Amino acid sequence: MSSGRRCCSKPRSVAPPAPPASPRADCNEVTMAPPPIPDAAVRARRLVRWLYGLAALTFGLIVFGGFVRLTRSGLSIVEWNPIIGILPPIGTEAWETEFAKYRQTPEFQLVNHAMPIDGYRRIFYIEWAHRLIARLAGLYLAVPLAWFVWRGAIPRRRIGVFVAIALLFLLQAFLGWFMVSSGLLDEPAVSHYRLTIHLLAALLLLALTTWTAMSLDDRNGPAIHRPAATRHSTLGLVALAVIVVQIAYGGLVAGLKAGHVSYTWPLMGGSLVPAGLFDTGGSWWAALTASPAAVHWIHRWFAVVAAAVVAWLVVEVRGARTTRAAREAANVSGVLVGVQVALGIGVLLTHVPLVLALLHQAVGLGLFVAVLVVNHQLRRGGN
Repeated sequence: MSSGRRCCSKPRSVAPPAPPASPRADCNEVTMAPPPIPDAAVRARRLVRWLYGLAALTFGLIVFGGFVRLTRSGLSIVEWNPIIGILPPIGTEAWETEFAKYRQTPEFQLVNHAMPIDGYRRIFYIEWAHRLIARLAGLYLAVPLAWFVWRGAIPRRRIGVFVAIALLFLLQAFLGWFMVSSGLLDEPAVSHYRLTIHLLAALLLLALTTWTAMSLDDRNGPAIHRPAATRHSTLGLVALAVIVVQIAYGGLVAGLKAGHVSYTWPLMGGSLVPAGLFDTGGSWWAALTASPAAVHWIHRWFAVVAAAVVAWLVVEVRGARTTRAAREAANVSGVLVGVQVALGIGVLLTHVPLVLALLHQAVGLGLFVAVLVVNHQLRRGGN
């Protein structure tokens, strides 16, 4: 019997068509994109680049300081105004005011008494440029350093090193004025002791920034300590110390103008050891740093000692199982020490010309940095 009711089956649900595959998704399945560099790694690399830049600025400031000294421009600005001294005098009246201050100094009264205002402008701008570059270097130090501290880019164990770098930079500013002020009293020249202290503090700043940058530079790879590197590290330290002593005596020579004592080589005053070399009316040990003739003689012949020690270091490092960077830095040291000795002799024989004297200073700094790199690599080990 028919019920008269139509049996209807429940309609089946049809799944919606799948969306077409994205070409980008297909590509991702085949080739995976390289993982992004973590922000910490980026900050670390920026930190290293900043440190190398700071070291380069310090190097340049030391060389420019030599230019200031050789042109007798360092005493042209008789006041230390960190803020208002940023701008040079503007207008005739302002220049006359500055020139009047300079005319009260021993340098003008005893050395440059015939200098016109145009000549004063020239030496003023040289010293002003030196101070301006130092101010800009201070900004280059302070602003990025604050940013790195804020972003936590500086490793905690090295915070003390960065504090030391900042304090050394501030100390350099003080030592610069401390040196200049010594030439505004009685003598028409700065104290050779203060000049040498200023130079050595700059050398320490250069060493600290360079060493820290190399230590944080991940391109150097992990440290691998080897016995050969450890044995040669003592010789590296000796070479570095000898170079520092030689640079210090270079500062004394510059401050005493002892380079003009003798223009001959190898003889000095007709002999290898001039008579009365240490006779200054005082003790002989005081003459080691106070007598222009004695300082000149020591700087002249201690250079031979420095060259011999660096040559010894080069030979030892080239034969040691150490890093390629250590061997390359040793090779550079060997070349630079030869060039430096030749420049030193050339400066004497040509009566201390400006260009050669500046090259002598710059190459000496380069030699210091090269031996510093050797020391750093010897402490890393070898491959």
